[in-house]
Amino acid sequence: MGEVALWRRLAAEFLGSAFLAALVIGSGIAAQRLSPGDTGLELLENAAATAAGLYAIILMFGPVSGGHFNPVVSFVDAAFRGVSWRDAAAYLPAQVAGCITGAIGANLMFALPAVAVSANSRATPAHFLSEIIATLGLILVIFALARSGRSRATPAAVGAYIGAAYFFTSSASFANPAITIGRMFSNTFAGIAPASAPSFIGAQVAGGLLAFAVVKMLYPDITPAEAADVVVPHATVPHATVAAQDGAAAVAAGSARRADG
Repeated sequence: MGEVALWRRLAAEFLGSAFLAALVIGSGIAAQRLSPGDTGLELLENAAATAAGLYAIILMFGPVSGGHFNPVVSFVDAAFRGVSWRDAAAYLPAQVAGCITGAIGANLMFALPAVAVSANSRATPAHFLSEIIATLGLILVIFALARSGRSRATPAAVGAYIGAAYFFTSSASFANPAITIGRMFSNTFAGIAPASAPSFIGAQVAGGLLAFAVVKMLYPDITPAEAADVVVPHATVPHATVAAQDGAAAVAAGSARRADG
C-alpha cells in the first residue's frame, strides 16, 4: 500500500517522541516535587501520567505515522513488512531527536538547566532482564492487536501496559531505545546515567528480537497489511488508486492536447 509522504511521517514521529519524553520526564519531575521522599507515590504519579499521556499521544500522531515513537517497534514492523527497512531507518533518528528535544523541553518547563546529564545508575542484571521482558510484552501487545484486527484499541492497551510495567519491572519499563537516550539528558527522577544506557538498549533490542520470534510462533500468518496497521491504522493510499489517478490525469491531458490541436 502507498503511504503518506515520508517527511510527514517523520515529523509525526519526531513530535510524538518529543511529547513522549516531555511527558515521562516532566511528570517525573513533578512527582518528585509534589511527593518528596515518597518513592512509591512518585512512581505511581509518573506511571499514571505516562499511561494516560501515551494514549493521547498515539491518538494525536498515529493516524499519520502509525505512532511508533520507538525504534524497536519500527524495525520489528519492517521485519513483518509493515513498513520498508528504509522507512524504519529514517524513523530512528527522528525518534531519537524527538526524545532528546522533549527531555530538554521538560527540563526548561521546570526551570532546570536545558541539558543535565543524568547520574541515575540503573545497570544491573535485574534491570537488563526487566527491559527484555518489558520490550517483549510491548511488542506482543501491539502485534497481537494488529493481527486480530483490533488496532484501534492499541493506544489504550499500550498506555495500560506501560503504566502497569512501571510496577512489575524493576527498570520501570523504558522498553524504547529512543526514550532511553532522551532520558540521559535529564538528571531527574526519570533519568538514566549514560553508562547504564547501553545495557538498557541492548536489552531492548534483545527483547525486540525475542518478540519477533514469539509473534511468528503465535501468529504465523500475519500479513504485511496487518503489520501496516501498527501501532494504529494510519492514512494509506493503495498503489492501484494512485495508478488509476495518474492514468486518468494522463488521459485527460491527452484529450486536452487533441482538443487544442
